Amino acid sequence: MNRREALGALAAAGLTAHAAPSSGEMKYRKLGKTGEKVSLIGLGGHHIGRPKDPQVGITIVRAALDRGMNFLDNCWDYNGGESERRMGLALRDGYRQKAFLMTKFDGRTKAAAAAQIDESLTRLQTDHIDLIQYHENIRLEDPDRFFALGGALEAVMAAKQAGKIRYIGFTGHKDPIVHLRMLDEAAAHNFHFDACQMPLNVLDAHFRSFAHQVVPRLVAQGIGVLGMKPLGDSFVLRANVASAIECLHYAMSLPVSVVINGCESMERLDQAFEAVRTFKPLTRAQQDALLARTRQAALTGRFEPFKTTSMFDGTAHNPQWLG
Repeated sequence: MNRREALGALAAAGLTAHAAPSSGEMKYRKLGKTGEKVSLIGLGGHHIGRPKDPQVGITIVRAALDRGMNFLDNCWDYNGGESERRMGLALRDGYRQKAFLMTKFDGRTKAAAAAQIDESLTRLQTDHIDLIQYHENIRLEDPDRFFALGGALEAVMAAKQAGKIRYIGFTGHKDPIVHLRMLDEAAAHNFHFDACQMPLNVLDAHFRSFAHQVVPRLVAQGIGVLGMKPLGDSFVLRANVASAIECLHYAMSLPVSVVINGCESMERLDQAFEAVRTFKPLTRAQQDALLARTRQAALTGRFEPFKTTSMFDGTAHNPQWLG
């Protein structure tokens, strides 16, 4: 599929996604075939663990939920577990019922995955996680390890049977080829993922593009599309080719269920809500113009280091997490 064909497929698929209801400050979309209603922008879990004062992260989570941002992202390994601990504290006092809660695990074996899922439940102070995701699907063998005998899928299915999790997905930030391998393996095992997470930003369109190579297949299969790194942890903004609001509007114009945005301060949270308030799906002409402006900066992958370096590869730096 070439770039123009991919954009056409994404635009066609996006017609349904854009017909989403709104409530107060937030707009909502459906999560794939699940029927769940999730906020157009979700709260990134890594960033709430960054402020020195835990109360800052707790306040951000509660403010997001109070304003209608119901999709919460997290991971077992974020900030040594501090992100989940803060989110668990924030979800007390009735806030859990406002949230669609997602977290991720790193274990490639049944034992490691099961232990991490249980630890996440404890930190998050909940009896169930709405969406659990196989984290950092970044190596060509990661799909094989997920479906292997004694692999992570066995732990996930046992947790689902026990009522600990509701939906299952996978994530990755390195190369669309690995995502496509995971989808191929899922088809070979007659398994349907409920969601899939990947970088979707104004630079991705030109370099190892998840938007062009993976998103159309997810839409065709009814798998919820979770976009992450719309600002690339500020790296995309350093290219100086698009504003933060433009970056968020581009990602939201794709046929995504959620755009996950890191907010380590109330200013960043307000920016996310401003992007939703001012959002109108970009037309084909507007997308073409924006991507033409970003093309040169994107070609080497310099401003997407999560694709081209090991900087963002937590499981590479900590192989013991894999089990």
